[in-house]
Amino acid sequence: MKIKMIGIVGGMGPESTIEYYRQTIAAYRDRNPDGSYPPILICSIDVKKMLDWIAADELVRVTELLVGAVKRLAMAGADFALLSANTPHVVFDEVQQWSPIPLISIVEATCRTAKAQNLKRLGIFGTKFTMKGRFYPDVFSKEGMELILPAPQEQDYIHEKYLGEIVNGIFRPETRAQLLAIAARLRDHERIQGLILGGTELPLILDHTAGVGIPFLDTTRIHVAAAVARMFS
Repeated sequence: MKIKMIGIVGGMGPESTIEYYRQTIAAYRDRNPDGSYPPILICSIDVKKMLDWIAADELVRVTELLVGAVKRLAMAGADFALLSANTPHVVFDEVQQWSPIPLISIVEATCRTAKAQNLKRLGIFGTKFTMKGRFYPDVFSKEGMELILPAPQEQDYIHEKYLGEIVNGIFRPETRAQLLAIAARLRDHERIQGLILGGTELPLILDHTAGVGIPFLDTTRIHVAAAVARMFS
Protein backbone atom coordinates (compact mmCIF):
# COMPACT_ATOMS: atom_id res chain seq x y z
CA MET A 1 0.00 0.00 0.00
CA LYS A 2 1.26 3.46 -0.89
CA ILE A 3 1.01 5.76 2.11
CA LYS A 4 -0.32 9.18 1.13
CA MET A 5 1.70 12.24 2.09
CA ILE A 6 -0.04 14.68 4.41
CA GLY A 7 0.38 18.43 4.06
CA ILE A 8 -0.22 20.61 7.12
CA VAL A 9 -0.80 24.35 6.93
CA GLY A 10 0.69 25.21 10.30
CA GLY A 11 1.71 28.13 12.46
CA MET A 12 -1.88 28.82 13.58
CA GLY A 13 -0.40 28.77 16.20
CA PRO A 14 2.98 27.12 16.63
CA GLU A 15 2.05 25.21 19.80
CA SER A 16 -0.75 23.28 18.13
CA THR A 17 1.35 22.71 15.00
CA ILE A 18 3.83 20.85 17.20
CA GLU A 19 0.96 18.77 18.56
CA TYR A 20 -0.26 17.97 15.04
CA TYR A 21 3.21 16.72 14.17
CA ARG A 22 3.57 14.64 17.34
CA GLN A 23 0.08 13.19 17.20
CA THR A 24 0.30 12.37 13.49
CA ILE A 25 3.45 10.36 14.11
CA ALA A 26 1.89 8.58 17.10
CA ALA A 27 -1.37 7.76 15.30
CA TYR A 28 0.52 6.54 12.22
CA ARG A 29 2.74 4.26 14.26
CA ASP A 30 -0.28 2.84 16.09
CA ARG A 31 -1.65 1.72 12.73
CA ASN A 32 1.68 0.75 11.21
CA PRO A 33 3.91 -0.62 14.02
CA ASP A 34 6.86 -1.54 11.82
CA GLY A 35 9.09 1.24 13.15
CA SER A 36 8.57 3.57 10.17
CA TYR A 37 7.46 7.21 10.28
CA PRO A 38 4.83 9.02 8.20
CA PRO A 39 5.57 11.40 5.32
CA ILE A 40 4.61 14.88 6.54
CA LEU A 41 5.00 18.31 4.98
CA ILE A 42 4.38 21.50 6.98
CA CYS A 43 3.97 25.00 5.58
CA SER A 44 3.91 27.49 8.45
CA ILE A 45 2.15 30.82 8.01
CA ASP A 46 2.05 33.99 10.13
CA VAL A 47 -0.89 33.57 12.53
CA LYS A 48 -0.84 37.28 13.47
CA LYS A 49 -1.29 38.33 9.87
CA MET A 50 -4.14 35.86 9.43
CA LEU A 51 -5.95 36.93 12.61
CA ASP A 52 -5.54 40.63 11.81
CA TRP A 53 -7.13 40.08 8.41
CA ILE A 54 -9.98 38.04 9.88
CA ALA A 55 -10.62 40.75 12.49
CA ALA A 56 -10.70 43.35 9.68
CA ASP A 57 -13.09 41.11 7.67
CA GLU A 58 -10.52 40.90 4.87
CA LEU A 59 -11.44 37.31 4.14
CA VAL A 60 -10.28 37.38 0.53
CA ARG A 61 -6.74 38.01 1.76
CA VAL A 62 -7.09 35.19 4.28
CA THR A 63 -8.23 32.86 1.51
CA GLU A 64 -5.32 33.86 -0.71
CA LEU A 65 -2.85 33.29 2.14
CA LEU A 66 -4.18 29.81 2.86
CA VAL A 67 -4.55 28.79 -0.79
CA GLY A 68 -0.96 29.85 -1.37
CA ALA A 69 0.19 27.63 1.49
CA VAL A 70 -1.83 24.66 0.22
CA LYS A 71 -0.43 25.11 -3.29
CA ARG A 72 3.10 25.06 -1.92
CA LEU A 73 2.34 21.82 -0.11
CA ALA A 74 0.87 20.32 -3.27
CA MET A 75 3.92 21.34 -5.31
CA ALA A 76 6.13 19.67 -2.71
CA GLY A 77 4.23 16.40 -3.12
CA ALA A 78 1.39 16.41 -0.57
CA ASP A 79 -1.55 14.21 -1.58
CA PHE A 80 -4.01 16.03 0.67
CA ALA A 81 -3.88 18.80 3.27
CA LEU A 82 -5.44 20.24 6.38
CA LEU A 83 -5.58 23.62 8.12
CA SER A 84 -4.22 23.05 11.62
CA ALA A 85 -6.64 25.40 13.39
CA ASN A 86 -10.35 26.03 13.72
CA THR A 87 -10.48 29.78 13.04
CA PRO A 88 -9.27 29.64 9.40
CA HIS A 89 -12.19 27.33 8.63
CA VAL A 90 -14.19 30.54 8.34
CA VAL A 91 -12.95 30.44 4.71
CA PHE A 92 -12.60 26.65 4.38
CA ASP A 93 -15.12 26.36 1.53
CA GLU A 94 -13.32 29.05 -0.47
CA VAL A 95 -9.90 27.50 0.15
CA GLN A 96 -11.21 24.06 -0.82
CA GLN A 97 -12.62 25.48 -4.04
CA TRP A 98 -9.17 26.71 -5.13
CA SER A 99 -7.11 23.90 -3.62
CA PRO A 100 -5.31 21.58 -6.07
CA ILE A 101 -5.53 18.72 -3.54
CA PRO A 102 -8.30 17.46 -1.21
CA LEU A 103 -8.66 19.11 2.20
CA ILE A 104 -9.87 17.54 5.44
CA SER A 105 -12.24 19.76 7.43
CA ILE A 106 -11.80 19.89 11.19
CA VAL A 107 -15.47 20.86 11.50
CA GLU A 108 -16.80 17.90 9.52
CA ALA A 109 -14.49 15.48 11.34
CA THR A 110 -15.65 16.83 14.72
CA CYS A 111 -19.28 16.61 13.62
CA ARG A 112 -18.85 12.93 12.76
CA THR A 113 -17.32 12.30 16.17
CA ALA A 114 -20.14 14.09 18.00
CA LYS A 115 -22.72 12.16 15.99
CA ALA A 116 -21.02 8.86 16.81
CA GLN A 117 -21.29 9.77 20.51
CA ASN A 118 -24.97 10.67 20.08
CA LEU A 119 -24.43 14.22 21.33
CA LYS A 120 -27.24 16.59 20.41
CA ARG A 121 -26.47 19.74 22.39
CA LEU A 122 -22.89 20.96 22.59
CA GLY A 123 -21.01 23.96 23.88
CA ILE A 124 -18.07 25.41 21.97
CA PHE A 125 -14.93 27.26 23.06
CA GLY A 126 -12.52 29.01 20.72
CA THR A 127 -11.67 32.41 19.34
CA LYS A 128 -14.60 34.79 18.96
CA PHE A 129 -14.34 34.18 15.21
CA THR A 130 -14.99 30.48 15.81
CA MET A 131 -17.64 30.87 18.50
CA LYS A 132 -19.61 33.50 16.57
CA GLY A 133 -18.95 32.12 13.10
CA ARG A 134 -21.42 30.12 11.04
CA PHE A 135 -19.03 27.38 9.92
CA TYR A 136 -19.68 25.13 12.94
CA PRO A 137 -23.48 25.65 13.22
CA ASP A 138 -23.98 25.21 9.47
CA VAL A 139 -22.36 21.76 9.53
CA PHE A 140 -23.77 20.56 12.88
CA SER A 141 -27.35 21.70 12.22
CA LYS A 142 -27.52 19.40 9.20
CA GLU A 143 -27.12 16.48 11.62
CA GLY A 144 -29.72 17.82 14.06
CA MET A 145 -27.16 19.05 16.61
CA GLU A 146 -27.43 22.36 18.44
CA LEU A 147 -24.45 24.49 19.44
CA ILE A 148 -24.64 26.61 22.59
CA LEU A 149 -22.37 29.62 23.01
CA PRO A 150 -20.95 30.90 26.29
CA ALA A 151 -22.41 34.18 27.53
CA PRO A 152 -21.00 37.30 25.82
CA GLN A 153 -18.68 38.18 28.71
CA GLU A 154 -17.51 34.56 28.83
CA GLN A 155 -16.78 34.67 25.10
CA ASP A 156 -14.67 37.78 25.65
CA TYR A 157 -12.73 36.03 28.43
CA ILE A 158 -12.13 32.88 26.39
CA HIS A 159 -11.01 34.87 23.33
CA GLU A 160 -8.67 37.07 25.36
CA LYS A 161 -7.06 34.20 27.25
CA TYR A 162 -6.85 32.03 24.16
CA LEU A 163 -4.99 34.56 22.03
CA GLY A 164 -3.16 36.31 24.85
CA GLU A 165 -1.94 33.25 26.72
CA ILE A 166 -2.74 29.80 25.35
CA VAL A 167 -1.67 30.35 21.73
CA ASN A 168 1.62 31.65 23.12
CA GLY A 169 2.21 28.54 25.23
CA ILE A 170 1.20 30.17 28.53
CA PHE A 171 -0.95 27.83 30.65
CA ARG A 172 -2.02 29.39 33.94
CA PRO A 173 -3.91 27.38 36.60
CA GLU A 174 -6.32 30.25 37.20
CA THR A 175 -7.18 30.40 33.50
CA ARG A 176 -7.82 26.65 33.42
CA ALA A 177 -10.03 26.94 36.53
CA GLN A 178 -12.12 29.72 34.97
CA LEU A 179 -12.51 27.83 31.69
CA LEU A 180 -13.71 24.80 33.64
CA ALA A 181 -16.14 27.01 35.58
CA ILE A 182 -17.63 28.26 32.29
CA ALA A 183 -17.92 24.68 31.04
CA ALA A 184 -19.66 23.66 34.27
CA ARG A 185 -22.11 26.55 33.96
CA LEU A 186 -22.98 25.53 30.42
CA ARG A 187 -23.51 21.98 31.65
CA ASP A 188 -25.75 23.00 34.55
CA HIS A 189 -27.69 25.93 33.07
CA GLU A 190 -27.64 25.26 29.32
CA ARG A 191 -27.76 21.43 29.57
CA ILE A 192 -24.93 20.83 27.13
CA GLN A 193 -23.96 17.18 26.68
CA GLY A 194 -20.41 17.85 25.52
CA LEU A 195 -17.96 20.66 24.83
CA ILE A 196 -16.13 21.28 21.55
CA LEU A 197 -12.59 22.48 22.16
CA GLY A 198 -12.79 24.63 19.05
CA GLY A 199 -9.25 25.91 19.32
CA THR A 200 -6.43 23.50 18.62
CA GLU A 201 -4.39 24.77 21.60
CA LEU A 202 -7.28 24.33 24.05
CA PRO A 203 -6.54 20.62 24.64
CA LEU A 204 -3.15 21.74 25.98
CA ILE A 205 -4.92 23.36 28.95
CA LEU A 206 -8.18 21.33 29.02
CA ASP A 207 -8.29 17.58 28.53
CA HIS A 208 -10.64 14.64 29.03
CA THR A 209 -9.62 14.42 32.70
CA ALA A 210 -10.95 17.90 33.41
CA GLY A 211 -13.71 16.43 35.57
CA VAL A 212 -16.85 18.39 34.69
CA GLY A 213 -18.75 15.24 33.82
CA ILE A 214 -19.19 15.78 30.07
CA PRO A 215 -16.94 14.77 27.16
CA PHE A 216 -14.56 17.33 25.73
CA LEU A 217 -14.15 16.96 21.96
CA ASP A 218 -10.45 17.49 21.24
CA THR A 219 -10.55 18.89 17.72
CA THR A 220 -6.79 18.45 17.25
CA ARG A 221 -6.91 14.74 18.01
CA ILE A 222 -10.07 14.27 15.94
CA HIS A 223 -8.52 16.08 12.97
CA VAL A 224 -5.31 14.07 13.17
CA ALA A 225 -7.24 10.79 13.32
CA ALA A 226 -9.14 11.71 10.15
CA ALA A 227 -5.91 12.69 8.42
CA VAL A 228 -4.08 9.48 9.34
CA ALA A 229 -7.06 7.43 8.14
CA ARG A 230 -6.77 9.26 4.80
CA MET A 231 -3.06 8.41 4.64
CA PHE A 232 -3.94 4.72 4.65
CA SER A 233 -6.98 4.96 2.39
